[in-house]
Amino acid sequence: MSRISNIIEEFIKNLLQQTNNGTLEIKRNELAEYFNCAPSQINYVLQTRFNTDNGYYIESRRGGGGYIKIIRVNINNKYIENIINNYIQDVITKSRALSIIDSLIEKDIISSREGILMKTALSDRALNIASQYKNQLRARILKDMLLVISKN
Repeated sequence: MSRISNIIEEFIKNLLQQTNNGTLEIKRNELAEYFNCAPSQINYVLQTRFNTDNGYYIESRRGGGGYIKIIRVNINNKYIENIINNYIQDVITKSRALSIIDSLIEKDIISSREGILMKTALSDRALNIASQYKNQLRARILKDMLLVISKN
């Protein structure tokens, strides 16, 4: 299984290198057909090899005309890169996340309005799931938000 995953990963990386802007749109089913594998295999590769920890941001749209957009994020802001690499692990507490957002506001990396929106998205009320998963989900969301901020 890892062999096909490695082949798919390399194929996608080669396609990404051929783009001018580091953005690639693919159709999961077409890619699965090309590699003669299940679409879930494509999902596995995307989730494990093209995630925020590896510097990628994924957007997807389901349905007949659906696609997956893979964006290679070049983090231009060293402060954000430091936060992602050193302060956000697999989990982050609400107070730590809010502290990071406050520091982004203080350094004029984000506006107060953006900070409020980020804090709201990371609140316990917004993360209406079992408490044992909240800090893990909070970390994923914060990393994705920081990647989006750093690519602009």
